[in-house]
Amino acid sequence: MKPNVSNSPASAFKASAFKKEASAEPELMRLQVYLAHAGVASRRASEEIITSGRVSVNGTVVTEMGQKVSSKDLVEVDGKRVTLEEIKRYIVLNKPQGYVCSSSDEKGRQIAADLLKEKYSERLYNVGRLDMFSRGIILFTNDGDFAAKLSHPSSEIEKEYVIVSTQDIPDELPESFQKGIRIENVFYRARLVQKINDRKCRIVLIEGKNREIRKVFEFFNIPIRSLTRVRIGNVNLDQLPPGESRELSGDEVKNLLRMCK
Repeated sequence: MKPNVSNSPASAFKASAFKKEASAEPELMRLQVYLAHAGVASRRASEEIITSGRVSVNGTVVTEMGQKVSSKDLVEVDGKRVTLEEIKRYIVLNKPQGYVCSSSDEKGRQIAADLLKEKYSERLYNVGRLDMFSRGIILFTNDGDFAAKLSHPSSEIEKEYVIVSTQDIPDELPESFQKGIRIENVFYRARLVQKINDRKCRIVLIEGKNREIRKVFEFFNIPIRSLTRVRIGNVNLDQLPPGESRELSGDEVKNLLRMCK
């Protein structure tokens, strides 16, 4: 007589596991975390999107922190549904001058993220910023945790720039910037300022306040002809043409995260 397989301990365990899996509730997560994992924005930026009244859950607008959702909920941003993305993207773009780093622009200016749309279907957002008149390396991702770690002021990841001016750069500028200088109640200090020639210098920042380099040069009345970011941490611009992008390697992503303090 053949044994009754359905009554064996192994079969009973499989049946129990299947029943448990089938009845398991979908994982709940905070709404801002969901938005970050859906590639909408970083967690911090997602919080601002929520409080501005742009997010709804199952048809109800949510404006306060604390809401939890799952993959079964209908989450919409500006009336468009957003869903969790399975593939995590880590992109480096050589941003050309004239492009802004934002998800949209009320002035109708060109948006840097639009340069990625032909290659990537995921919603990608920039990690940090480069102003409209600057060019060079900027990172894009749909991984909210990655963006938050790199963007936090405490990360102290080096960002290297090459600046070309229209006038000779006085020796006082590199010396003052590297020691630290206060302009309009804001303290600016570079990790390194090195003159390459009379009108060209290399600057390394670890914090990167808004328009920091431009404000220091303006303080010394030195007009900037071009400002190019050539490195973020271990990621270099190399020969990547303006407007082109590439995916970071696994080692590049790991090393960036290791550099975060």
